[in-house]
Amino acid sequence: MRNRLVAVTVLLFVLCGAMLAADTSSLRPPKGARVAIIVFEDMQCPDCGRAEPLLKEASQRYKIPLIRYDFPLPMHNWAFEAHVIARYFDTKSPQLGEEFRHWVLMNQRSINKQNLRGMADRFAEEHKTPLPAFLDTNGELANKVRADFQLGQKVGIDHTPTIYVVSNTQRGTPFVEVVDRSQLFQLVEEMLKNSEPVASEKPAAKPAAKKKAASKK
Repeated sequence: MRNRLVAVTVLLFVLCGAMLAADTSSLRPPKGARVAIIVFEDMQCPDCGRAEPLLKEASQRYKIPLIRYDFPLPMHNWAFEAHVIARYFDTKSPQLGEEFRHWVLMNQRSINKQNLRGMADRFAEEHKTPLPAFLDTNGELANKVRADFQLGQKVGIDHTPTIYVVSNTQRGTPFVEVVDRSQLFQLVEEMLKNSEPVASEKPAAKPAAKKKAASKK
């Protein structure tokens, strides 16, 4: 019994230490946005595929950004390469990179290690953006994927998808993890209520009243 209590105590210390060590400074909306959805995802992860339609719907319904971070898990044999390809499409346009990620997540069952490149080539052809034979010759795109993964580790990510609703508020908690995805819309609405107005929403300052010139006698 005593050994069990010691083990539980040690586990609690480890968990508390991990929470204290987590760097959540990146869990903020981009400049100019009051609220955003942030997701750390693995493009081969089946649960990421299941979450994708809901995330897109929430982003479109509330007109808030959906920010994706690369978090390909080592257990998935084509995820890392897919994230690198997405990074290549980002260099052509952020919208194209977003469309590719969505397309992969929606077509996971048709993709495997052997046909990934062929599937990506088909997407590229349909979008009139052919892929070069070697799309990451200097490793820059792979390094960006690794940087996202390292950021996720700093935040404390240990599964995918990990979803947050984040706000620009300076009061209380500026972010919340979406544990129950059925609560996503409610969490977004609550964050919008508690967020701070952005510059474009603030009422314009009234021009200073002109002083009347003193009448001469």
